[in-house]
Amino acid sequence: MPESADWYNSSYLIAWGSNVPQTRTPDAHFFTEVRYKGTKTVAVTPDYAEIAKLCDQWLNPKQGTDSAMAMAMGHVILNEFHVKRQTEYFSNYVRTYTDMPMLVMLDKHDSGKLVAGRMLRAADLVNNLDQEKNPEWKTIAIDEKTQQLVAPQGSMGFRWEGAAKWNLEPKDGKSGEEVTLQLGLLENHDDVVDVAFPYFGGIKSEYFEGVALDDVLVHRLPAKRITLANGEEKYVTTVYDLLLANYGVDRGLNDENCATNYDEIKAYSPAWAEQVTGVSRQDIIRIAREFADNAEKTHGRSMVIVGAGINHWYHMDMTYRGIINMLIFCGCIGQSGGGWAHYVGQEKLRPQTGWLPLAFGLDWQRPPRHMNSTSFFYNHSSQWRYETVSPTELLSPLADKSRFSGSLIDMNVRSERMGWLPSAPQLNVNPLSITKKAQQAGVSATDYTINALKSGEIRFASEQPDNPQNFPRNLFIWRSNLLGSAGKGHEYLLKYLLGTENGLQGKDLGEQGQVKPQEVEWQDKGGEGKVDLVVTLDFRMSSTCLFSDIVLPTAHGMKKMI
Repeated sequence: MPESADWYNSSYLIAWGSNVPQTRTPDAHFFTEVRYKGTKTVAVTPDYAEIAKLCDQWLNPKQGTDSAMAMAMGHVILNEFHVKRQTEYFSNYVRTYTDMPMLVMLDKHDSGKLVAGRMLRAADLVNNLDQEKNPEWKTIAIDEKTQQLVAPQGSMGFRWEGAAKWNLEPKDGKSGEEVTLQLGLLENHDDVVDVAFPYFGGIKSEYFEGVALDDVLVHRLPAKRITLANGEEKYVTTVYDLLLANYGVDRGLNDENCATNYDEIKAYSPAWAEQVTGVSRQDIIRIAREFADNAEKTHGRSMVIVGAGINHWYHMDMTYRGIINMLIFCGCIGQSGGGWAHYVGQEKLRPQTGWLPLAFGLDWQRPPRHMNSTSFFYNHSSQWRYETVSPTELLSPLADKSRFSGSLIDMNVRSERMGWLPSAPQLNVNPLSITKKAQQAGVSATDYTINALKSGEIRFASEQPDNPQNFPRNLFIWRSNLLGSAGKGHEYLLKYLLGTENGLQGKDLGEQGQVKPQEVEWQDKGGEGKVDLVVTLDFRMSSTCLFSDIVLPTAHGMKKMI
């Protein structure tokens, strides 16, 4: 991620959801000054924000539709710079620095269609493809020159090998010889197969128009047949081939779900995006073309400045991926004057590093696994008690819904039980007491904990969030206005975490007569006032400070200089 000074090295800048003059005032001069060098600037924001007046072009997609526009721009870039004309710099970049050449197994779905499965690994092949160490963590590609399967350096298995082969040099992990990985199978395949992809663009919304297509779109992909170690014959294709198909780029394979021109309303063509976003297809095509053309000529000096404007949507991770994909297709990530310029949250990294040894005694135990704050506050502020969205509403139409029963809080509990999701508190007993009980029982702490979990003597705290024994009692806040701006679900935090005056008006699942969670014990009255002590460290009297028991004042950078 480049610093703001690197904006001055860019020759094509898109400010996407970032109102630079207002929210990044100290950095804004780099944005205005680079225009004197001839750099083109584009603003993407639904309203005519202050950034728009500093740009050559203003694109105003409807709120929440940024991902649709990013997908359409990616469609144009792939079509014009990867398929119709293969740009050497772009091809070499994605071949070297991404997983696009890696092979993916195609699995048989219950419907009879093929779907993308997991990546092919050395462990799937005869004799582990001569990879003695960590074959289950080594991905496979095809050497373009020899047409042989290879395990190129750079995958996780090589990093754990301890042989300094985890870098991204294009070399065979076994012989060390240089290889040219084959990006796609169009020129060298055994069959063209039908592969099913989920489509979400037809879901109705009160904020923008969807485009009604089939929930499952079938695309035609080139594939190779390989024999696995267990004797099973399997179709494989590359990540690159799957990507081109998913973007709806026509490759001459008689794929009826790919757009043969930009005016066809097929997922994810410019005409399709025009219906969703309200931005004209001509503008989408032109900006995408200019962005990629500049990146080709400058070897990656096209940049997107991303701001919090697109972070406030449920599907913002998809928007991020759509934009990052554009940058990857054009070889911009990691290049001076190019890439992904983000700033939100960066200041938290160094303080956290300093806090770890103090808070968790790292001189005598292994580093702790941190819980993500979303799950923590969703649980302890009891927002799950009001949740009416079910996991099945969010699933791909190709997913097996029987595996996702229950509610969203149930998904968290199951993840914690399986060790995927650290939680705080983790268990319904103090971990320090487990050692004493294990010694009294004459067994190791590990064996005691396993047996106690099986018998039910010890339970995961997340299964009983309204039991006072599992309340988070102390909350230490460092330079975050949690109770005022940062906390999502402010009124829930006031009622259930602090137990103070609040404006919560909704009815919980019990009052609504709705289906309750399966993994969590329901109490008709949720626990309120769970936290006993709130301590905030800040240089201003924020709203969080007003709710705190103790405020530790500190000086900001300018005061320290006085």
